[in-house]
Amino acid sequence: MNPTTPYAMTATTQALTIDGLETVYDALATAIDQAGADKTQLFLVKLALLNANALGDAVLVQTQIDAALKDL
Repeated sequence: MNPTTPYAMTATTQALTIDGLETVYDALATAIDQAGADKTQLFLVKLALLNANALGDAVLVQTQIDAALKDL
């Protein structure tokens, strides 16, 4: 794993295609709208924790958090 890459992956992790990323983006946008402004932060934290658990690698999750914080 190279922590300097924007999306660190392990040997068992497969990257999404551009179409796959667009599908995820659309689903996230819809879910954020459904959650409403007052619940958006809670929804995003809950989603992040569910995905961290599914990923099963705290170090990789931290690497992804670091990547997401860059250039906000």
